Amino acid sequence: MTDANLFLGRLIPEYFPSIFGPEENLPLDTDVTKKLFQKLTREVNDSIKDEERHLSAEQVASGFVRVADEAMCRPIRTLTEARGHDVSDHVLASFGGAGGQHACSIAAALSIGRVVIHKYSSILSAYGMALADVVTEVQQPDAIAYTKGTHQQVMLRLDYLTQQARDELKSQGFVDERIRFERYLNMRYQGSDTALMILEPADKDYGRAFVARHRFEFGFVMERDILIDDVRVRGIARSQVSEEKSPLDDIIFKQRSRPNSGLFRSIYFETAGWQDTQIFRLNDLTPGSCIDGPAIIIDDTQTIVVLPTATATILSQHVIIDIHGGERKKVGTSGVDPIQLSVFGHRFMSIAEQMGRTLQKTSISTNIKERLDFSCALFSDNGKLVANAPHVPVHLGSMQYAVIYQHNLWQGKLKDGDVLVSNHPQSGGSHLPDITVITPVFDGDGKILFYVASRGHHADIGGISPGSMPPASKELWEEGAAIDSFKLVTAGKFDEEGITDLLLHKPSQYPGCSGSRNIKDNISDLYAQVAANQKGINLIHGLIEEYGYDIVKFYMYAIQENAELAVRTLLKETFTRFNGQPLQAIDYMDDGTPIKLCITIDGETGNATFDFTGTGPEVYGNINAPPAVCNSAIIYCLRSLIKADIPLNQGCLNPIRVIIPDKSLLSPSAGAAVVGGNVLTSQRTTDVILRAFEACAASQGCLNNLVFGIGGKSADGKHVRGFGYYETVSIITNR
Repeated sequence: MTDANLFLGRLIPEYFPSIFGPEENLPLDTDVTKKLFQKLTREVNDSIKDEERHLSAEQVASGFVRVADEAMCRPIRTLTEARGHDVSDHVLASFGGAGGQHACSIAAALSIGRVVIHKYSSILSAYGMALADVVTEVQQPDAIAYTKGTHQQVMLRLDYLTQQARDELKSQGFVDERIRFERYLNMRYQGSDTALMILEPADKDYGRAFVARHRFEFGFVMERDILIDDVRVRGIARSQVSEEKSPLDDIIFKQRSRPNSGLFRSIYFETAGWQDTQIFRLNDLTPGSCIDGPAIIIDDTQTIVVLPTATATILSQHVIIDIHGGERKKVGTSGVDPIQLSVFGHRFMSIAEQMGRTLQKTSISTNIKERLDFSCALFSDNGKLVANAPHVPVHLGSMQYAVIYQHNLWQGKLKDGDVLVSNHPQSGGSHLPDITVITPVFDGDGKILFYVASRGHHADIGGISPGSMPPASKELWEEGAAIDSFKLVTAGKFDEEGITDLLLHKPSQYPGCSGSRNIKDNISDLYAQVAANQKGINLIHGLIEEYGYDIVKFYMYAIQENAELAVRTLLKETFTRFNGQPLQAIDYMDDGTPIKLCITIDGETGNATFDFTGTGPEVYGNINAPPAVCNSAIIYCLRSLIKADIPLNQGCLNPIRVIIPDKSLLSPSAGAAVVGGNVLTSQRTTDVILRAFEACAASQGCLNNLVFGIGGKSADGKHVRGFGYYETVSIITNR
């Protein structure tokens, strides 16, 4: 980034420390940087066939800055929006010596209207230590329900802890006038592990504040008791070293001025090109100075870039920069901008990541909340994978088949507020404990624009043994509830009765089987999956509002095409490496069932056929794997073999034709048991694919599953609530 900013003129060498060279005494070398960017530009343009779309060296350097800005925007969005806040409602605080170079463009990309930079932002840690407040916290555990009857008891407990905090701060020499308190209750719904720290509201009604906060963050509330886990009081004493003014108070001036430095440099901006830009020394500017962009403000430890669309206001202790309009250049659909392609890749993945954060935060079961056995992804309007977060690979490659199945089944029948659920292997599922929740994303006219989906492994969904991973199952009904398709939510109303029947009552109708041994956890985790999907919907609508649907859709397909091109390139290289000969491999399950693969590649087009003819027949056991799992192994291996950093999506499979014999181990019949196929056969299939490519040695080929639990259908036919627990103990070895 230093080279890009130097080349674009955003760093002024004479104001930068001379710390370079063998003796660390040389200034920044603008000439070398210029030559290297010109060389890089030639390499970039060599890969672009259309000369009209060739880039200048300035555009390439600016592209590096833009991608870096978007990479920094991504965690800001993730951390902010994961807490239920709109990032554009905030002010961007910038610190660090290089922070001021990127603050304006990052704020514009985030739709933030104001940037605050402290005058000592580059040495803020040292400065802050001298000004830091003294804080003491007093906390006590609790275990009561918050009700009208217990409210007074809770308030007395808070008063007692407040006095303890006051006494501690007074013992350090602080007086009451310099002390303030924050009083919290750590609250959660009964049966939920998701606690929220609630600050005392003005009306003292913590219960109402908790319900409002829960609805805001997770999209739903529960008809359950609200429990208090602990009571906390935070006492804060203001330092007497210095009275640091708030920027909000400091920005009110009696007089404003517009200084002229008389010093200019040529600086490159993405939308305006090279601009004559004023250079100011921060120490020479007085409070009330207003500087219209473009401008550079410099002191001994930092450089602040003021965009042409921004105005900087100098305060006594801060620099405030107001963004009047984003610097983002106009994005079109006439051709794929490689920089914008990367930006959209970050945005799509960020949406999936934030869906995952919401799911983890709102779920109850150990399996989803702590083991993180879940995945979230975005899909096109026809159900094909667009982007995913780096969750569980076997989910990500197979989930699109569940979405495509539901899309075809419900086409023209879904409305805004509807949510579907499925787990059947014939419906694109992997094994029954992996329940997929699918939500269509509509526009204002009722047209589906995207799908979002989350797949989570539920620790128990019934069957012949706790944990719903029976080692000895031979037919699908022994493994628990099998749901081909069910509308979990209709017009925003969650069908708890219907899903309870499918998970609790239906499985228990089979001999030796129970329904879910912990239906409450199932329901709560399904609520969490619905909430995760809603988070994705909100973020997609925000992206569409920012760019327009046509541009979002254009780059959605461009990202898939980019992945497709990478796979085709890999396959062409493989064709050359193997002298045009087919790639072949075979391996065997422990019972001797073969998994056989022959890969033929068209060296001209990069198309390939993965032919599993010769794979053994389905077995009367549970190591059968549905086609979605086999396709998941293919897309995972292809993505792993590609050296470039590309997203895993449908484009990876576009050049691939897959042949799997019906009623084989990798395409069993509808009633075949499959619970082991997802965790054992999937790995062995991956071994076979990688062996065909001669890429690496085989793994152990099994996840080593451990299941245990209690409860279920008793001898007299009654349901006894219990639990099921599932764990994998993976061991990676070579053989």
